[in-house]
Amino acid sequence: MYWLKRKMKKVNWRLIANMNGYVLICLGLLMVLPLICSLLYKEKVVYDFLITIAICLLVGFALSRIRLDRKDYFARDGMIAVGLCWITASLFGCLPYFISQEIPSFVDCFFEAVSGFTTTGSSIVPSVEELSKGILFWRSFTHWIGGMGILVFILAFFPKSNDRSMHIMRAEAPGPVIGKLVPRIQQSAMILYVMYMGLTLLCIVFLLAGGMPLFDTLCYTFGTAGTGGFSISSLSVGAYNNVYFEVVITVFMLLFGVNFNLYYFLFLKNFKQIFKNEELRMYLFVVFSCIILITLNISHMYGGILEGLRYASFQVATIISTTGYATTDFNLWPMFSKGILLLLMVLGACAGSTAGGIKVSRFVIILKKIRLDIQRLVHPQKVEAITMDGKVVDDSVVSQIMAYFGCFMLILFACIFLVSLDNLDFETTVSSVFTCIGNVGPAFGLAGPMGNFAMYSDFSKLVLSFAMLVGRLEIYPVLIFLFPLFKLPDMCRRKKFNKMD
Repeated sequence: MYWLKRKMKKVNWRLIANMNGYVLICLGLLMVLPLICSLLYKEKVVYDFLITIAICLLVGFALSRIRLDRKDYFARDGMIAVGLCWITASLFGCLPYFISQEIPSFVDCFFEAVSGFTTTGSSIVPSVEELSKGILFWRSFTHWIGGMGILVFILAFFPKSNDRSMHIMRAEAPGPVIGKLVPRIQQSAMILYVMYMGLTLLCIVFLLAGGMPLFDTLCYTFGTAGTGGFSISSLSVGAYNNVYFEVVITVFMLLFGVNFNLYYFLFLKNFKQIFKNEELRMYLFVVFSCIILITLNISHMYGGILEGLRYASFQVATIISTTGYATTDFNLWPMFSKGILLLLMVLGACAGSTAGGIKVSRFVIILKKIRLDIQRLVHPQKVEAITMDGKVVDDSVVSQIMAYFGCFMLILFACIFLVSLDNLDFETTVSSVFTCIGNVGPAFGLAGPMGNFAMYSDFSKLVLSFAMLVGRLEIYPVLIFLFPLFKLPDMCRRKKFNKMD
């Protein structure tokens, strides 16, 4: 008990509470946009947004004014701050749903908010057309907020960041390795958001040019940019049956699945760095290979190769980028194509993008690690290192990736075991956990692209919400948040925590 109190005291809880305050202030200010949307459509939900904004600003201001006894923080503090801030954002971000009673159950509201901020797109709403415009706008906007990261936004636009803010960037940015684009961390965060906003505006322009209404354009762009998947129609993008819209969204889903560092290199005209990027090459190879395989497998269902290519390319893009839109019910596809989509749910897109999944770079390094270990069994004296983009990958990074994959699989199976208590069919249960931990959105079976997650119990919805948070924050912030609750052996405690600090 003494160790627990000492360890809890060592964590800079005042600073973490302070960060939560800034998150709530930021959240309250961002809710002004759906408030304006509700005002334009003269909806009663205006008052619900006003109440939520007032709550966020009052609680946020109170937390942000907490006096700090020390301003320094370390990697563990950054991890805990990120984990807690995302839970706080989800709890307060679900208030418009609950106060308006457009989603009556608080657990359902929390599930919807977590799904939005983690850019998953899994929904418990049977008919989204019945929701107000303001709520629909907020659902989609949460994708855009969570896409690049809530705290990265604060680092970019709030003046309280410092050199130690890198701990927050590493905890929140997706991928095995995160580095600064420029020496100052605030400038790095600003550059990321400028590129993010630029691509978002470009997507808006292209959809408007095709004749999509402004409200629809904003909602689908927020989902595309954040690789989320909340739609304003039960039929998703398929409701338009418009090839132009599908092509534009397909292209931008794939673009938002690319490491944003490469866009910075493109801006600097450093084309050599882009062309030698192994992750990008593997990402494009997987995309085009899966499109070809699925096209050949489903073309007979759509009357020809061209129509098969149309639906295959959109679904491959939406699944590997973990966006989750749909133009057809892929639940009816042959098992071979569904199997490919299931694997893409786990794989995800590139590190440093807005996509979920384990990331292509981790997959490449795992394959190289397996190949190297097999070679060492045959040639024990062989000395060779794992390389990416011509650079040697540090052994500690490889170990972290293998540990991450192990944790990913353990949590995946644990969640499947817990969700199976609802006694739904195997396909629905397994694919629901896969899609939630991969932050994809639609699953198979009852939770397919034309279904939803409303049939799950409150317990399973909380388990799936946990899976979404673990998938978006890539496990470690959640586990490190729980570390103070467990007493580790003395030797492990000295080595692990001292090294982290």
